[in-house]
Amino acid sequence: MNTKMENKVFNIKPADRLSNVSEYYFSRKLKEVARMNAEGKDIISLAIGSPDMPPSESTIDVLCNEARKVDTHGYQPTVGTPELRQAMAGFYKRWYGVELNPATEIQPLIGSKEGILHVTLSFVNPGDKVLVPNPGYPTYTAMSRLLGAEIVNYDLKEEIEWQPNFEELENIVDDKVKLMWTNYPNMPTGANAQRKTYERLVDFAHKHNIVIVNDNPYSFILNREERLSLMQVPGAKDCCIEFNSMSKSHNMPGWRIGMLVTNAEFIRWILKVKSNVDSGTFRPLQLAAAEAYKNSDEWHQQANIETYARRRQMAEEIMTTLGCSFDPNQVGMFLWGRIPNAYENAEQLTEKVLHEARVFITPGFIFGSNGERYIRISLCAKEEQFKKALQRINEIFNT
Repeated sequence: MNTKMENKVFNIKPADRLSNVSEYYFSRKLKEVARMNAEGKDIISLAIGSPDMPPSESTIDVLCNEARKVDTHGYQPTVGTPELRQAMAGFYKRWYGVELNPATEIQPLIGSKEGILHVTLSFVNPGDKVLVPNPGYPTYTAMSRLLGAEIVNYDLKEEIEWQPNFEELENIVDDKVKLMWTNYPNMPTGANAQRKTYERLVDFAHKHNIVIVNDNPYSFILNREERLSLMQVPGAKDCCIEFNSMSKSHNMPGWRIGMLVTNAEFIRWILKVKSNVDSGTFRPLQLAAAEAYKNSDEWHQQANIETYARRRQMAEEIMTTLGCSFDPNQVGMFLWGRIPNAYENAEQLTEKVLHEARVFITPGFIFGSNGERYIRISLCAKEEQFKKALQRINEIFNT
């Protein structure tokens, strides 16, 4: 008897919403990089912003100790543990001077990307409009499209320090706009937060009855100036939401712990969505995260400034070798540079670097049309890797 199963073709089609998005650039490109590595090409990745340093020792100790307890492995409340919410409120008070009610104005998240989904589901109906920065984090666009929203891009440009042009915003906003995504310190451009921008955003939200969502995971990375939060602006809590994440600031990207802060009513709406999607984060992870929020000023200085500053110097050397120009005042864990006019677009340069120098860097077009003549270098690689990458690039571009 032949037990071999024949392959059958079924007339099954994916949901229509999949036609509105493509596979995430890094998901697709990392497959190519993996193939090249399998061929022995030893690709150095300077593309992805995944911190390569560990959390503080006390954070890891709490995780291990709590995970050994017999009564800590059950489902957790979607609202998060009181210990974590209290620690998050303390974090905002300590670093931003913002008072938050830990019981009603903070919602822990399984990372900020999850929060983008929950907020969009909570505030946007199919056919509503969402303001998305160009360039900007691709997930703002992808998630809105998946949920049937109409994307309205607003320009960020180098000549105005990658800040919103409010005169242009007034011309594109209408009654169908429900959300506006912002991200400062900015990714991918490295533009720092500005208090005047935050103040104008709050005024804009009140005037047009929309919700501003500010994504703020980078305020600790290479940021020697005052750390800013949108929530510092009077009236922001009434109409704004701010995300914050432990991934970058505390070297915990794989832990998937973040938060959103806003008013109690918005929290209740978002919790209606979130409580139907997940069952809360592992309790030892939450308690370890609460411990991480106690990290000393010295820990942040060493982990978030000194280490990245050394790497940044080498990233700048790479940019210079490639003939790119950049703003030395950038913050965050990337370096954003404008490509020379000799290249048709950024991908022409990044593909040359990948296939000839065997170094993977990011073309700016993936962040929007305003990024087409820019590249981005991640600082999440050891100094030895930066030195090797610079040597390889020098061999290709200085011969």
